[in-house]
Amino acid sequence: MDLRLEGKVALVTGAGSPVGYGRSIALILAREGCSVVSADIDADGARRTAAEIQAFGGASMAATVDVTRRPDVDRMVKEVLEHFGKIDVLVNNAGASSKLKPFVEMTPSDWDIDLGVNLIGQMNVAQAVLPGMLVREYGRIINMSGGQGIPNISVYGAAKAGVVAFTHALALEVGRFGVVVNGVGPGLGRTGLTTNAPEEFLNTHARNTAFGRLCTPEDVAPVVAFLASDVCSYMAGQFITLSTS
Repeated sequence: MDLRLEGKVALVTGAGSPVGYGRSIALILAREGCSVVSADIDADGARRTAAEIQAFGGASMAATVDVTRRPDVDRMVKEVLEHFGKIDVLVNNAGASSKLKPFVEMTPSDWDIDLGVNLIGQMNVAQAVLPGMLVREYGRIINMSGGQGIPNISVYGAAKAGVVAFTHALALEVGRFGVVVNGVGPGLGRTGLTTNAPEEFLNTHARNTAFGRLCTPEDVAPVVAFLASDVCSYMAGQFITLSTS
């Protein structure tokens, strides 16, 4: 199936980790014809992903950004527009978790990390790219969620639940102006967010999934590519949840 992504410009946040979902999302969008902005708070990671895309002939630039800081986000978007002239697709993938700990032991600083990156960060980037999409009457926004209802990451889960509600409402606001907003709930995988998760927890979760294994970046990326494409033309405000336990 031709996803009709040739000539589109995609901004992928959280694209710098070698084990995260963002890198694979950036790579598949580039292989489908997008010019890709690899954005991450880790400047070296962002550059590595951009270089990997350029190595197979794709167009890419690296951008360093802290999505919790709106001036930083605005600067990044300005740089992207100066380089590529537009942003057609936003993949709000950047995420972080303060640490695994019971809610009663969490501090307001922990809350700031979980809410700031996972909810406010997505809102910051979406609001920064939307004006250009609305003017051109075209855009695709894909928000990433997941992790709700898991003990010891309660505030992270609350932030991601907020992303689901935000996605639904935003889709209804901007759909008639040509901007399609949806989301993906990846399965639990061995990403940077689960680095400190107990092995027993990961193994138990894997056994309870439909496929008996954890989610991989390669499982997630094609779903995001579909939602980023013109083939996805009459789905809005929906979350595609991958294998659950």
